[in-house]
Amino acid sequence: MKIEESTIVETNDYKILIYPASRQMSAKEVKEITEKLFDFLPSWNAHGKSLSSSFKIDFSQFIIISIDEEKVQTSGCSIDSLNGLLKQIDQEYQLGLFDRMKACFVENQTVKTMKLQDFRNAIKNKEISTEIEVFDFSKNTYISYLSDFKLPLYRSWAGIYLD
Repeated sequence: MKIEESTIVETNDYKILIYPASRQMSAKEVKEITEKLFDFLPSWNAHGKSLSSSFKIDFSQFIIISIDEEKVQTSGCSIDSLNGLLKQIDQEYQLGLFDRMKACFVENQTVKTMKLQDFRNAIKNKEISTEIEVFDFSKNTYISYLSDFKLPLYRSWAGIYLD
C-alpha cells in the first residue's frame, strides 16, 4: 500500500529507512528503480501480514522507505527481503547504497558525496564552506526525517568537525 504524503499526520510517526547512494541517479535509473520498488512493496510482508509502506527517491540520491508500523511491525525477515532487493539494485546500478562511510552534503545547491575521512579532513582544512547543509542517514522516523534529514553543518552530526 502506498502511503500518500497527504495522509501522513504527525501522530503517525512512520518508520523510515534511508538508503543513500554514493552518486546522483540519472532520470532513467530513478524510473527503473521506482518500477522495481512499485513491484516489490505491494507484496512486502512481515510474517505473512502485508506491510503498509511507501517510498520516494529524494534528491535523485536517497531511497527513502516509509512503513506504517501502527498496522504491522517490520520483522528481521521483512527487512532482509527489502535489503535483498536493494542489494540487487545496488549491484545493477553501482550506487553504493550500503556504504555508510560517506558524507553527503549540499554545496552551491548541488548534492555532493565524499568518503567520510576525506569529508572530515576537508572541513578541518577549510576546503569546504561551513555554510553547507549535511544529510543524516540515521533518521528512522518520518518526523525526524522531515525536520532533521538535511541540516546546516553546525547543527548536524558533522558539526563536531568544526573548530
